Amino acid sequence: MHDIEPHYHWRDEYVASEDKQSPFYRRKYDEFRFKNRVYNYFIHPQWDEFGSSTLYLKVLFADYDEGFAIIELIGEWNDCLHNDIKFLKREVIDPMVETGIYKYILICENVLNFHGSDDSYYEEWYEDVAENDGWISFLNTLKHVEEEMRDSRLRPYVHFGELYNDLNWRPHKPQTVFEVIEGLTQKKVRRLY
Repeated sequence: MHDIEPHYHWRDEYVASEDKQSPFYRRKYDEFRFKNRVYNYFIHPQWDEFGSSTLYLKVLFADYDEGFAIIELIGEWNDCLHNDIKFLKREVIDPMVETGIYKYILICENVLNFHGSDDSYYEEWYEDVAENDGWISFLNTLKHVEEEMRDSRLRPYVHFGELYNDLNWRPHKPQTVFEVIEGLTQKKVRRLY
């Protein structure tokens, strides 16, 4: 797992540690010392910790004019034991909402497991963004992760599932990815291939 890096092809357009409005502004990275782990496997040091002991992320892109962010995740999303959604909401999402980010694309292809609990933080997140015509979307969830999310009743708050899976987002610019996902959330279906 240590060689799975966050997507870096957009670094010429955006770097969270250089963005004064980012929750990760001025974060320093040690490329030679691996300290964070998922399942006792070290992960690449470019992933950001935010309070969870099993889930890490990287804000790949934020556009304050358009009001959207693209965030990549890795690890185990465990609301049941660790209340990961609480840490995500309080440490990352709340500060971003304060800066005008109301549309969230979370890339979940490296989320290995999901263990749901109650949906109150998801509902709160949805209410925070919906009043500003915002939305939350999870891309490329693994099948068993999607099933657990569905069983945890996240559907009223988050867009995920078949339309949002198997999307080849990596070769595209962030604006293109955003436009496609916004189209999907507005039922104007267009896919990335």
